[in-house]
Amino acid sequence: MNKPVRRIAVFCGLLVLALMIRDNWIQFVKAGELKADKNNRRVTIARYGQPRGDIIVDGQKITGSVETGGIDYKFKRTYVNGAMWAPVTGYSSQVFGSSQLESLEDKVLTGDDDRLFFNRTVDMITGKGKKGGDVITTLNAKAQEAAFKGLGDKQGAVAALDPRTGKILALASTPSYDPSTIAGALDGKAWKNLDSDKAKPMLNRALRQTYPPGSTFKVVTAAAALENGLYKDVDSKTDSPLPWTLPDTRIELKNEGNLPCKDATLREALRVSCNSVFGKISADLGNKKMIDQANKFGFNKTVDTPVRTAASVYPKDNRPQNAMAGIGQASNRATPLQMAMIAAAVANNGKLMEPYMVDKLRAPNLNVIEHHQPKEMSQPISADTARQLQSIMETVVEKGTGTNAQIPNVKVGGKTGTAQHGVDNSGNPYAWFISYAKTDNGSPVAVAVVIEGDENTARDDIAGGALAAPIAKSVMEAVLKTEK
Repeated sequence: MNKPVRRIAVFCGLLVLALMIRDNWIQFVKAGELKADKNNRRVTIARYGQPRGDIIVDGQKITGSVETGGIDYKFKRTYVNGAMWAPVTGYSSQVFGSSQLESLEDKVLTGDDDRLFFNRTVDMITGKGKKGGDVITTLNAKAQEAAFKGLGDKQGAVAALDPRTGKILALASTPSYDPSTIAGALDGKAWKNLDSDKAKPMLNRALRQTYPPGSTFKVVTAAAALENGLYKDVDSKTDSPLPWTLPDTRIELKNEGNLPCKDATLREALRVSCNSVFGKISADLGNKKMIDQANKFGFNKTVDTPVRTAASVYPKDNRPQNAMAGIGQASNRATPLQMAMIAAAVANNGKLMEPYMVDKLRAPNLNVIEHHQPKEMSQPISADTARQLQSIMETVVEKGTGTNAQIPNVKVGGKTGTAQHGVDNSGNPYAWFISYAKTDNGSPVAVAVVIEGDENTARDDIAGGALAAPIAKSVMEAVLKTEK
């Protein structure tokens, strides 16, 4: 072989080698990235080439699939009572992708999960189309219905947990939307309308929106007082002068009306919701101890349910702002789920279980491929502190601001709250209520309700009891009925 031919042969060999390296790089190294690329239509076409698996509540499907008659996208996602379940399911859209459980459990729902390899192989051999698996949730249909109907046309959210396990029983957010309306390839206008809606119907307020928790946070401040030995029990008088001035200021921290807050016990202070008592407790303990106590309940970090929550925040702050944060104001912000977690930990004798909403993942042949086991998240308070907090929260419902949550022959503990917000508190306040119900088998339900304020929200602590407590009551009653 002469020299020029040899050079050409070597050059061609190098080109072939480069092509092989590039081909293998694309197939084995970049395959995952290319498959996940949002511009890869083949992935979307394949996803909607067959019916998706379903999301299940109480043994019933709350999702489905319908044939479109199209060439590329043969099936479209459908939803049963879509607006009610949207905070749980999220959406699956042929154009706009997916969210929440539809997104996080997509591989199971499409049948692409590695754990479904055997099912795919059998289907291929038998000539059947690929099938998706099912996502079985922890949700309680009756509790969800009570929460959604209770919120009605108000803006707000409800989160309910089983304190014993961490199972999420209800997750409602209003205003809401029907994911079916944005599931198809021709639903761009509906998407645009939802996306531009100032009421934010696609926002999951139960998990992703934080609010000043108002007086409901006084439960945490009371816990901090007991855990740090500031007061030995809930019936001892506190060192609470009236009036009381915020530290380093000349500003008096007012109570909502002429309340018996001077040197009030923790029981009495929680019953009538004394700002002065709990503000001073927060100031006496200091910012670090208050942050530590809030963190033990789950503040300042996200929670994967598996849908990731926004992080609730108890802030690092100066002395007067820390006092205000101790009554749930200033920069203190929490999600409804976080406040339900606080009530759940108190109800569960101080043990906080990790919240979760997926109980099982199931193959098309009904074999369970994953079963979630309850996990302890933390022990934010001792059992003794929990029992004392239960006692005073039950007093709130028996003869305090939370009487609207009373359930005959059931022990209910709760705390109302009305959170001010806006510049100089100019915004309509948020109405809050957190609670739990107890039976002989422990507490099967803890609830947090928040209603974004309107012109009918009174600027006092009773607002939470009047607006939010009845919703919490209906959710607790729904769970108690299904427990029997």
